[in-house]
This record gives sequence, structure tokens and C-alpha cells, in this order.
Amino acid sequence: MRKRTGGRLLGAVLVASVAVVPGCATPVDVGKLPGVYRNEEKGGEVRLDSDGTFSVTDVSMGEGSGPVDFSGRWEFHDSRTSSDFVYLAVEDGGLGKIGGVQLYTKGEGTVYFPFDPDGPPTLELDKVDAP
Repeated sequence: MRKRTGGRLLGAVLVASVAVVPGCATPVDVGKLPGVYRNEEKGGEVRLDSDGTFSVTDVSMGEGSGPVDFSGRWEFHDSRTSSDFVYLAVEDGGLGKIGGVQLYTKGEGTVYFPFDPDGPPTLELDKVDAP
């Protein structure tokens, strides 16, 4: 019985430490988030406007799915216990009944979609100068 409890405790500690470590990443200045982010290799663009609106163009939302476009409003969530993210509240586009998507920050100048919550970032986009 003790082995089981010890294993559970160790598992809980490992999960907690993994959840805290990403929050220790480079802080993000929300004022520097607005801009255009692209992935030149895989395609896709995210535009975060300073008025709180966004548009996503030509982004595949998972393995085997075709590219979609959607838009709406964005809000930054500064988390003290896990990764910071931008919540994209979808108002229009090709996501059907999905009401929102999380776009995670990776320091200044890079954002990513985590399509598999247990895996690495699926699509990273780097900030570029707006055309």
C-alpha cells in the first residue's frame, strides 16, 4: 500500500513541477504582442491588432485537417502557474462550434498553437513586420 501512495505522491510532484516550469519562461510584455506572426515553412498567419481583434489565416488546426481562417477578439492571460497564453475568442470563421482557441507565447516574438496538449508545439509563428 505504501508503494502506491509514494508513487502517487511522486507523480503529483512531477506534474506540479512541470506545470510551474513553463510559467518561469521569459515574461511577455502585452503591449508588444500586437503584430503579424507567420510560419513561412508551413504557412499560416496570425494578426493580433492593438484594438483587441485578431484574424487567423490559412492555419491547420490539427493533423489531417485542412487550413482554416477565423477571426474575433483576443485577450492575454498572464499565468503565474503555467504558460502565458493569448485567448482567441472566435466570432467568425471556419471553426464551427469552437468558441475559442489558446495561442501560447514563447518569449517575445513567437507564438504557437499546441494542438496536442501532451506534445510539443505543432505550429510556431514568428513576428514579422506588417506589410
